[in-house]
Amino acid sequence: MLERIHLAILHAIDKHGTLTQAADALHLSQSALSHSIKKLEQQMNTPLWEKEGRRLRLTRAGTEVLKLAKRVLPQFEHTELLVSQIAQGERGMLRIGMECHPCYQWLLKVVSPFLDEWPDVDIDVKQAFQFGGMAALFEYDIDMLVTPDPLFKPGVTFTPVFSYEHRLVVASSHPLAQHTYVSPEQLQNEVLITYPVEPQRLDIFSQFLTPAGCTVKQHKTIETTEIMLQMVAAGRCVCALPGWLVDEYASRLPITSLAIGKTGIHKHIYVGVREVDRHIPYVEDFIRMASATDS
Repeated sequence: MLERIHLAILHAIDKHGTLTQAADALHLSQSALSHSIKKLEQQMNTPLWEKEGRRLRLTRAGTEVLKLAKRVLPQFEHTELLVSQIAQGERGMLRIGMECHPCYQWLLKVVSPFLDEWPDVDIDVKQAFQFGGMAALFEYDIDMLVTPDPLFKPGVTFTPVFSYEHRLVVASSHPLAQHTYVSPEQLQNEVLITYPVEPQRLDIFSQFLTPAGCTVKQHKTIETTEIMLQMVAAGRCVCALPGWLVDEYASRLPITSLAIGKTGIHKHIYVGVREVDRHIPYVEDFIRMASATDS
């Protein structure tokens, strides 16, 4: 009974609130829109919306249809775009979501050879999905997710592309610079700077400080890696970053790194894609290149 137009109508009603605005958005007459939904309500034997003054409010049944619309309509649009691009001889667009602040520098090493190999595929990188990347992937806002913390769910495939050690970064003149590793207690009088991410999602808290019942003197956040490391070099704070990234800056800044705990914190970066897209040739090739790129 449900058709795509029904999903589009409910989605437009939810977005715009009134019959007039929904009809305008869908380029339909109000009578055609109302007739389509009234017929569906008769078939389903339940109302999908109710009037509240000039606005419309979805009923419980309408809300369930809306949930389906939000899942299915982006898939329709995504597939239509792909088919259109194929018909025009184009490859398309690979939209990458980043849940890893410092991985942007690594990603650039993959993007350059990929663009050379696939001249008909454009790349767009979105970093506005901090820890919301899975929803963006399922809702077709992005096509690929780069993350150190994958959520293994049906419909998505994650591939580990490189491993690294998360390390504490201190100024070369800092007393800890002479140590090979740091203990939780040694950070209790330190100012720690991190990216603007919830502490419970930061490895130095979740895997190191919190289990030991410790914390730092002060926790501050900075968005830019370069500024963060300049602050560390000036002796104002410490931070925790991937070892490969620290090595890139250590040659031009007076900083050094040490293991976080005696055994260290070891991580992987994963690339996640929808299972239905896993065997698209340029998606496969991107994952292959990512796996072959040294951090």
